[in-house]
Amino acid sequence: MKKTSHYLLACALSVLAANVYAHPGHTAYGGLLAGFAHPLSGVDHLLAMIAVGVWAAQLGGRALWAVPLAFVSVMALGAAAATTAHAGIAAGAIESGVAASLLALGLLVFRAQRLPLAAAVTLVGVFAWFHGAAHGGELPETADPLRYAIGFLAATALLHGVGIVFGTLVQRHAPRLGRVGGAATAITGVAVLVGAI
Repeated sequence: MKKTSHYLLACALSVLAANVYAHPGHTAYGGLLAGFAHPLSGVDHLLAMIAVGVWAAQLGGRALWAVPLAFVSVMALGAAAATTAHAGIAAGAIESGVAASLLALGLLVFRAQRLPLAAAVTLVGVFAWFHGAAHGGELPETADPLRYAIGFLAATALLHGVGIVFGTLVQRHAPRLGRVGGAATAITGVAVLVGAI
């Protein structure tokens, strides 16, 4: 158990060494690889996607698949809206929405908060819209929009899966580690929110 905790801490620290924001712009290599890299390139998206999976694992039952599916689906809609009309949302509002998602998801994971499935799906859908708008707004000029979208949707689903596995393991073996992860995510949300203001 101690070895696992050290490993997880090392992984968390290596993630924090990356840029806090996933939106500095990407090179013109575009397409599938650019889309896949986008959620992985900044701690804000990375933590939010994993937190969705952890919370889904905490909720259990149908939420295990419904919560991540809702996130991915609404995120695709947010990205499509952002690429066509910038979703009618200012960049600062998008960053604030992403930061708020980190804060809220972190607190939900920290408390292992139980909500009805409809409420959980609606809540992650709201957060997903902002993440989708961020991804769509960062579409490289030379990228094929469809391939870019498939890339970031695949990476998001993968991160949700990581969160589900992590959430399931910590619930069984180290519940306090899940609370620490939730608290760290919430604190990161506050830091990003302050930076976005």
